[in-house]
Amino acid sequence: MDTLQNMRVFMRVVETGSFTAAAQQMATTTAHVSRSISDLETHLRTRLLNRTTRRLAMTEAGERYLHRCEQIVAYVDEAEAEARHAQARPAGTLRLHAMASLAQHYLMSAIARYHEKYPEVFVDLTLSQRMPDLLEEGLDVSVIVSSQLPDSGLISQKLGESRTIVCASPRYLARRGTPATLADLANHDCVQLQGASTFASDRWTFTGAEGEQTITVKGPLRVNGAESLRNALEEGMGIGILPAFSALESMRSCALVRILPEYTLPALSVYALYPSRQYLDAKIRAWIELIRQEVTDAMAADDTELCSLPCARAGAAATAVAAFEAAEAAAATADAVRAADLTTAGAASLTAAVMAPPLARTMRAPRSASARRGAAEAIFPEPPASAEELGTLTNPVPPVVADTTDLQEKTSEHSS
Repeated sequence: MDTLQNMRVFMRVVETGSFTAAAQQMATTTAHVSRSISDLETHLRTRLLNRTTRRLAMTEAGERYLHRCEQIVAYVDEAEAEARHAQARPAGTLRLHAMASLAQHYLMSAIARYHEKYPEVFVDLTLSQRMPDLLEEGLDVSVIVSSQLPDSGLISQKLGESRTIVCASPRYLARRGTPATLADLANHDCVQLQGASTFASDRWTFTGAEGEQTITVKGPLRVNGAESLRNALEEGMGIGILPAFSALESMRSCALVRILPEYTLPALSVYALYPSRQYLDAKIRAWIELIRQEVTDAMAADDTELCSLPCARAGAAATAVAAFEAAEAAAATADAVRAADLTTAGAASLTAAVMAPPLARTMRAPRSASARRGAAEAIFPEPPASAEELGTLTNPVPPVVADTTDLQEKTSEHSS
């Protein structure tokens, strides 16, 4: 028995005053209406209506029951309207999960755009490196990085692919040299990424002209997040493998440079996962549509930019060491200038002299992106095209010479 439907029939009979009128309004037969009222009374074990051939009259129990029926049916109608509205206009809470590095580089800007379009939606974002149980944890969508998806009943949308690259800081490469072959990695500190979905932390698989090769690496540090790994590499702790989207910002500023570009590593696929495609809530559907456009376009643009950035070339290590030492010496002199509290004009003049190599201080702390890029290109040039160019790479960097007479005089004045 459909109790809710029988409640509706009972309410319509009371409203119209007869079985026949109720049947006409509900597009059914009088017999069906009569049977619905009888089934309802049998179910309740009480009489709701007193019937005669001329009229109907509610019993006292029928009056109380009618009041409850009106409340219940109103609640049900309201709930159905809200559910239908959820299919039409995004509203409520959107519960998202994402891996931290992905959220930082792609999702936060997408969330900002989503909020501009749908201000009625509250976004609840959880960040973690693991793949969650969407149903168990009450999540609407998860954005993950994986080489392949696990077997599950979830719906997936592939947003794009990101390269994984080998990189290190200019500081580290100036000190230890740039690897020319995969075998050279055995002589370097390699910072490992724990929990990576495409390779073991200490076994890196490359594909090159010689085919596929797996190299066992070792180093002083292992971390479980791409952002922490990037920070460690920027501090000169070694060589590491990073997703392109994690490395790109540091490569733009030349805090990191790519090495061994002739070898490729397994690509990382980025997926959006959600429980069901059928009757998808409007807020979930709107979010999926937005990231399919924005994240996919951003990843494609990043891949194009990655290919245009300079790479560290083996053979430039001697030049890098000399340049790095020159930059350190120049930086120390510039610090002395500030300590002496010179006039603006005098400080600018002397700083320009001691900063003659464009590298000065770029290895100590970030400056402008253009300055750091110039430094990295000076340290890691493309392979020489001629004998003359080769000579410029192998000749040592001339020492920095600065006239410090004015500095000494200004320092004496400051001391007195």
